Amino acid sequence: MNATYTDVTDTQTELKATDRCDRCGARATNRAVLANGLELLFCGHHAREYGSALKAKDIALT
Repeated sequence: MNATYTDVTDTQTELKATDRCDRCGARATNRAVLANGLELLFCGHHAREYGSALKAKDIALT
């Protein structure tokens, strides 16, 4: 049986109240999409903390 990967950015454009920050579990307000298509979700605090490092690696934070 082959595993398949579904790109959640195609089906989920808006963050919902149930989306949680990958660092602390607070409500996610920002999404970073990596080159391989995977996503990282951040609360406002962690988006500000890691935003400059993500931008330095050409990773968009939306």
